[in-house]
Formats: sequence, C-alpha cells, structure tokens
Amino acid sequence: MTGRRGRPPKDVLSRDRILREALALVDEDGLAAVSMRKLARRLGVDPMSLYNHVDGKDALLDGIAEVLLAAIPPPPPGAGLRETMSALAHGFRAAMLGHPRAAPLVLTRQLASMTALAPVEAVLGPLLAAGFPPDRAVHALRAVLAFLIGTLMREVEAAPTFSGTDPEGVRRRLETLEEAGLPAVSAAAPFLAVCDHEAEFEFGLRILLDALAAG
Repeated sequence: MTGRRGRPPKDVLSRDRILREALALVDEDGLAAVSMRKLARRLGVDPMSLYNHVDGKDALLDGIAEVLLAAIPPPPPGAGLRETMSALAHGFRAAMLGHPRAAPLVLTRQLASMTALAPVEAVLGPLLAAGFPPDRAVHALRAVLAFLIGTLMREVEAAPTFSGTDPEGVRRRLETLEEAGLPAVSAAAPFLAVCDHEAEFEFGLRILLDALAAG
C-alpha cells in the first residue's frame, strides 16, 4: 500500500531501515542481543520479511558495520597527506565512539563491500599521491589500521577503573602497582593505573603522522 501520490509510507521496510534499527538495538542492548527474530519484533514485521533485504544474521552484522563506516566524513578537499590522514583517523574514531557497542563489528570483522573499501581508498590515495610506492603505501595503511583498531578496541572495552570513572578501583589498582616491587612500574604507577584515551590517541597518531611525513 502506498501513501499519497503513489509514494510509499515512511515505515516501508528497506535494507537501510533494517540496518539502522539493528544498530539502535545494538546501542541499547549490545551485540549479543541481536537476532533476526528480535529485530523483526522491533520493526513489527514477520521475521521472514527481513530476508528479502539482508541474507541472514552475518549479513546483518556486516551491514551494521557498513553503516558505521559510511559515517566517516571525507577529508577536506585539497588537503595534504598529514591533514588528510589526521582527518580520517579522527573521523574513524568519532564514528566508532558514537556507537561503542557496535564498534567491534568494524574493528574485528573483515568486510569486502564497496562501503568497507572506501576508507581503504581514502587512505591509499593520498599516500600514493605523496609518492609512496604501492607496497609502502599498503604497509603504511596497515600500520595506521593496526594503531586505530588497537587503541579503539582498548577504548570501547575499557573497564571503569582503567577509564578513571571508578575512583575506588583506581585507588586499588594504584596500590597494586606501587607495591609490585618493580622499580619502573612503581615509578609510572599513577599513569599506568588509568588511561586518558584521547591523550593516548593523539600521542600515538602524532607518532604515526610524523613517521609518514618522514617517508
């Protein structure tokens, strides 16, 4: 049934609507809560109707990851290598932290769609334009991805103590480190006990960008 002037109603079932509702479900209840049946109930449709748009749960999870990747803004036009890489890294982090419960889908799954390849193209293009031969450009791409995946996995899965939001937990962790009997660990204990994720991200990214600028 269509709306006025032959237009479909706003709540017509589509792949985009399914994926965005699935992302909302992950945001609310976590990845473990996702099932085709539960999503169908949320959408008010028969579960089998979902298969007209997504080919099962694995495809659904890949689609959620694609929604996150599609949210990464393109770098400023005409930007140099450092500005481009910085913009992409910050955009990637913002997209993941906007949906921390869904972020592991991007950080741990290998995706093969055009949406997944777009960020790869966005990184490789400036590297090649800056004079990196293809093999070194791929090395640089993988180094950047390894940093982003590692630091963001730590950030989205950090316990309250490590994030500094559990003062009593931080105190206990600090005592454990200071009493470990390891001189270097004891000296660095106040900084090991908690993690300023943004500062850590900026520190690591700066090192990477400096290395890339040096060629």
